This record gives sequence, structure tokens and C-alpha cells, in this order.
Amino acid sequence: MASFTLPNTHHNKSFCQLCGSAMPSVQAAGLLVVPAGSLDTDISISPTAHIFLSSRAAWDDKLGSAPQFERLPE
Repeated sequence: MASFTLPNTHHNKSFCQLCGSAMPSVQAAGLLVVPAGSLDTDISISPTAHIFLSSRAAWDDKLGSAPQFERLPE
């Protein structure tokens, strides 16, 4: 595992050195960030908020109507 911290910020990213997958990391004292894509079990909690809406991408509100695929489309 390797980690990168953007200088003069609190942004930190941990990743696998072989494949680049995001890995869990401690972002601040007592705060463990676990990338959802790294989980292999069901998640029993649901989102409680959608934050930073004023800076979201213009297409963000259209995600609900975007096609969905169980796997990579052919």
C-alpha cells in the first residue's frame, strides 16, 4: 500500500501499488475512510445527506435516469 498527501491540504489518498485500487486510510484522528468499492459485503447503512450541491457537476441530477448495468456493457 502507498499513500499520497497533497501538500498544504488535508487530502490524503491510499492505494494499492500493484493495481491502483483505493485502500482504507486514516484521514484525521479517529476518522477511518473506507472506499465503498473496496467492500465485499452488503452495506447495512444508507446515505444520510448529499453535500456540496452548489459545486456539483451539471449532469449530477441526471444520474437517476442514466442506464444501469450489472457488469461492463459490451
